[in-house]
Amino acid sequence: MRYADGPTAQVEVVIDAPVGRVWELVTDINLPARFSSEFLGAQWMDDTRGVGARFVGRSQHKAMGEWETVSYVSRYEPMRVFAWSVTDLDDPSSTWWFELESRDDRVLLRHCGRMGPAPSGLTIAITSMPDKEERIVARRLEEFEANMRATLEGIKQLAENES
Repeated sequence: MRYADGPTAQVEVVIDAPVGRVWELVTDINLPARFSSEFLGAQWMDDTRGVGARFVGRSQHKAMGEWETVSYVSRYEPMRVFAWSVTDLDDPSSTWWFELESRDDRVLLRHCGRMGPAPSGLTIAITSMPDKEERIVARRLEEFEANMRATLEGIKQLAENES
């Protein structure tokens, strides 16, 4: 898998809680910081919510240090989809989203992340070691999945214990 292919990671979990409770958690832009080893938190840039709303996110990685990015809400379908594009709405360096499927009193929650198409911090490593691109991308997808899984498990615990 090459970066230009838009590699995607996806994890899912079934949560025994009402969809409204799960929606409340996935739209809390700071919540993933409680569970992720990389994401440090975020702050809305203004009072706007929904498509086009912006927030500044802070992240860290042992290979890259700490950084901030501006993200734009790209999909906002209450109780169904919350998505954001990093750095640019039309040409993001990555795109992240939560999908909710209500199943009676349960919710199938899916968390996805896609690299590119615009350059990102990963591009630096790929440019310096082009012969290792597939391994670099695969390793980064593993990191995405681990943090996404931790976030979903945290959301599941919160939703089931507080609903």
